Amino acid sequence: MKRLVILASGSGSNAENIINYFSGNSNVEIAAVLTNKQNAKVLDRCARLDVPAVYFNKSLYSSPKFLTLLDGFNPDLIILAGFLWKIPTELVVKFPNKIINIHPALLPKYGGRGMYGSKVHEAVRENNESESGITIHYVNENYDEGAIIFQVSTAIDPLDTAESIAQKVHQLEYEHFPKEIEKLLI
Repeated sequence: MKRLVILASGSGSNAENIINYFSGNSNVEIAAVLTNKQNAKVLDRCARLDVPAVYFNKSLYSSPKFLTLLDGFNPDLIILAGFLWKIPTELVVKFPNKIINIHPALLPKYGGRGMYGSKVHEAVRENNESESGITIHYVNENYDEGAIIFQVSTAIDPLDTAESIAQKVHQLEYEHFPKEIEKLLI
């Protein structure tokens, strides 16, 4: 059985989508969802879906205890689904090519520290891009610079707002992220 650990910081819509996608798969287990936000909506989603969830603070995250916690779940893949903190080098070294992230743009454009969520979509709109999309990539020591696993784009209409771009990108995330995770587990 393949074990997944999901790290999330916010509402958890991608985490819930992944959990639901694998819910009928007896070969995949969501071992836990970990969050760095004590009031993150992902915790409510996990309670409703009966998935173990753990809150951790910055102190634990920056200590060796976090590596021990994560290692205790024996993950085959660690999935960042809206997780905003930089992954420590120790985790990247301990789990080489086992940590993946989804970014709401076509990297290398609109990546890096501080580029997440609506900030990305606003930048895409401000620069009059004709397309945007998602990038699923391995995590390395730098924000959004790991090897690209998968990209898919969507057309941007000149009348699109940052909000409508976000909706298009979310649809791509929900459609493709679980499928690409599944491919990595084979």
